[in-house]
Amino acid sequence: MTREPVLIRVDGTRSTGWEGLVRCLSLAYALQRRRRPCHFLGQLEPAVPLAAAIRRNGDTWIEAGSPAGQADDLEELTQEIRRIRPAAVIIDSPQVGPDYLAEVVALGPMVMAVDIAASFRFPTQLVFNPTLNHNVEDYEVCPGTQVLCGRRYPLVRPEIRRVRPSRAQEPPEPLRILVGFGDDPNNLTERVVRLLLEKTKLPHLDILARPWHPLVERWRELAQASDNRVTLNTELPEVAGRVSRCHLAICDGNIWALEFACVGVPTVLLVQDRNHFTTAQRLEEEGAALCLGWHEHTTDSAILQAVQTLAGDPLERRAMARSGRNLIDGRGPDRIVTAIEVMLHPSRQIGHYDWSEAA
Repeated sequence: MTREPVLIRVDGTRSTGWEGLVRCLSLAYALQRRRRPCHFLGQLEPAVPLAAAIRRNGDTWIEAGSPAGQADDLEELTQEIRRIRPAAVIIDSPQVGPDYLAEVVALGPMVMAVDIAASFRFPTQLVFNPTLNHNVEDYEVCPGTQVLCGRRYPLVRPEIRRVRPSRAQEPPEPLRILVGFGDDPNNLTERVVRLLLEKTKLPHLDILARPWHPLVERWRELAQASDNRVTLNTELPEVAGRVSRCHLAICDGNIWALEFACVGVPTVLLVQDRNHFTTAQRLEEEGAALCLGWHEHTTDSAILQAVQTLAGDPLERRAMARSGRNLIDGRGPDRIVTAIEVMLHPSRQIGHYDWSEAA
């Protein structure tokens, strides 16, 4: 038997980035394990591969006519809520404000806002922060609102978490280094890979990239010209295989950094998004990563020195791996879905909107 669905409002375009879409896909996978189908409402670019990624897990994509947060978008979201009648609505966009969220709450379903800024008072029943950049005390919420944030809630994709047992011990040499920056708006991938190719004799460099990224073909050409020292990995199964065999990684302070910490991969962090700065610093404080700071202020020599130091110190890598695994256990998606189910329990639905009256 299928339970009431969940409607997810998220955009994934070049202008907004794909970080929100990736974490919503992880949430949808966890919700499906509780037999809740998911409907994605949003703008996708490029539409074909992203829509395929959504439909691959049996979810539905509804193309949005306007970016999230606009008046037309609120009207469209209202229409879809009345049509689909979801048990819950998940909204992941930095463009929505308290008035927008209050209008959605007034429609009846349980609403969860995904937020990393804590910049206003939240009227939703749940607030979820997928990073490490805020504590519960940083959020101003309405009475009855629950805030999910901290080290217990980062979203680790199941394909990545499955390699955690095999990472209990460091893989054998030769040394392998991962380079993955997620959305990578400044093309740090090419900068770092070219630097390591020219200045070191490292035998294996693995680029982790999203298959729809506009620079994928450029990175593929870089890998083909590297005399087999560089490989490009875009599909999640092959990415998980590279993660299981690597010795260290170079990435941003985004979802990749948290997933690497969960499975025990020492990381060197170059920050490209101000919202990721606190997460990167927290990982460094916990001993799971080495944060080099803002990417524009980090020199090539600093990157090279950090990589060479970690590459030549297996004891330090093991210590960083233990710290990361102790910090993040990878159970975040299950805890978030459990919180949603608790909020949807009939004992909490006093005054909840009865969709049958609208039929």
